Amino acid sequence: MNSLYSVTLVILLISLLMGVFRIWRGPRMADRIMAAQLTGSTGVAVLLIFAELQNQPAARDTALVLALLAMLVAIAFVGRVWGFSQEKKDS
Repeated sequence: MNSLYSVTLVILLISLLMGVFRIWRGPRMADRIMAAQLTGSTGVAVLLIFAELQNQPAARDTALVLALLAMLVAIAFVGRVWGFSQEKKDS
């Protein structure tokens, strides 16, 4: 079972690196924020796998907090983009 976790962890870390690359090189702001969401979700998965491998309940709690923060960032981004487009239509 540990080998399955290890392989999954490697795949997630590769995904995390690709997300960081897209944040750095993203052509548009929407691409960057979606990549940030990807890294947040991948970070939660990585923390959950580490928590399982090392039997650390504190890592599970940290993953929950990270998931909540990622959700708040997504809501703030959508609110900002939607609010910006509404202001542009009004003027």
